[in-house]
Amino acid sequence: MFPRFSQQYLALPDRMRAECQPTPVAAPRLLAFNHSLAEALGFDPRDFDAEEATQIFSGTRLPPGVTPVAAAYAGHQFGNFVPQLGDGRALLLGELAHRDGRLRDVQLKGSGRTPFSRGGDGRSPIGPVLREYLVSEAMHALGVPTTRALAAVATGESVHRQLPEPGAVLTRVAASHLRVGTFQFFAARGDIDAVKLLVTLSIERHYPELVGLPEDEQAMALLDAVIGRQASLVAQWKGLGFIHGVMNTDNCAISGETIDYGPCAFMDEYHPATVFSSIDERGRYAWVNQPVIAQWNLARFAETLLALIDDDQQRAIDRATAAIESFSERHEQAWADVLRGKLGLTREAEPEAGGDLALGGQWLEVLQTDKADFTLSFRELAAAIEPGEGEQTLRQRLNADAALDAWLPSWRERLSEEGRASEALQARLQSSNPLVIPRNHLVEGVIRAAVDHDDLAPFETLLAAVANPWSAPADQSLLRPPEPGERVLRTFCGT
Repeated sequence: MFPRFSQQYLALPDRMRAECQPTPVAAPRLLAFNHSLAEALGFDPRDFDAEEATQIFSGTRLPPGVTPVAAAYAGHQFGNFVPQLGDGRALLLGELAHRDGRLRDVQLKGSGRTPFSRGGDGRSPIGPVLREYLVSEAMHALGVPTTRALAAVATGESVHRQLPEPGAVLTRVAASHLRVGTFQFFAARGDIDAVKLLVTLSIERHYPELVGLPEDEQAMALLDAVIGRQASLVAQWKGLGFIHGVMNTDNCAISGETIDYGPCAFMDEYHPATVFSSIDERGRYAWVNQPVIAQWNLARFAETLLALIDDDQQRAIDRATAAIESFSERHEQAWADVLRGKLGLTREAEPEAGGDLALGGQWLEVLQTDKADFTLSFRELAAAIEPGEGEQTLRQRLNADAALDAWLPSWRERLSEEGRASEALQARLQSSNPLVIPRNHLVEGVIRAAVDHDDLAPFETLLAAVANPWSAPADQSLLRPPEPGERVLRTFCGT
């Protein structure tokens, strides 16, 4: 059943990782398996063996020839530098070749203690496993760069947090697990040779267009490329009302993927200061702050590369600073592109018109004033291109006639400049604004059903819906915002 793994990280020097065996579990049971992703990674569906998958993706057995490793990394956590973190509950099995020709890391999360566990048990409750499975697959369906879930396995054992909870192991697939924190670990120790190795590996894995550059240009080129991807990624998050919740430097992937779905959440009512994470007491990682924090994280990345950017420290700082300062403009352009799509537009506004950021900002002000649902309000614009019944539906949702009266004519005028029929405009709006997101109350309901009743049916129903986010599911309750008593105001890391 299993394709052959390569093991690039195992081939790196010992100081960059620790070889470690997963801890077998008592009674593994397969909860979910991503067959389409498995096929893309070279698994033969005709040879699928559920029992073999259960044993391997619980860490009870290993694929042939695999030596798992835990990676070393550091990180700024809520602005405070921790010089040693590392994979404390995760093990990298190795890499598999995706059908697109690129390698993907395959990692077990919750597979037991490692040398980086720092006193932790190395396990995961079932709740965070199901949350990451659902949300990462939803993000993939929404077209956002992301790690993905290959399998979820119950362990048959309890994990002790505030209360005993059923344990589980997630198999995560990523373009790689190289993080800003990976570079920080070695730069903090003055290990420039390790940083050079990471630059080479990052370029080979994620930026092949940079292969062949002179060695003295590679670090600067990598920094510039990572800035571009992060600027785009955060704009995509914002366009979905997504709040990562824990944007520490160890959760900032060099690949530009969304990684580590801990206290993440999607907004229901729009407010730019929305934050859900129970440990983010000051709103450091609120929706509106995500671009600023991404730039801050990238500045920390730049610091790790200074010795490779230029032999003259001041020149290196000047060059890196200029690159970091470009983030704001690059993100603003990416955010304008996202907003343009969500408003049904393809052409950039003429400068004298005030720009599409202004038009989009005014629409967001309407939503904020009315405490409107972010996802459905954008979606229902498709029916309000022209006055009529569709506009009335939108008005009923917003209940903000004065604000909407001031905004709709400006939007419709911009739409008229597109020179396209209403049907084409509707299609553009519908393809840019999902109907289904993994709303917080739905995810919590899925988790409660699994934990309290060992019932995975709600998980499977929601997973099927978020995998097709542009179409209405059979169960219309998956579309509606939460009732006041259903609102989830705090989410948790689950570690």
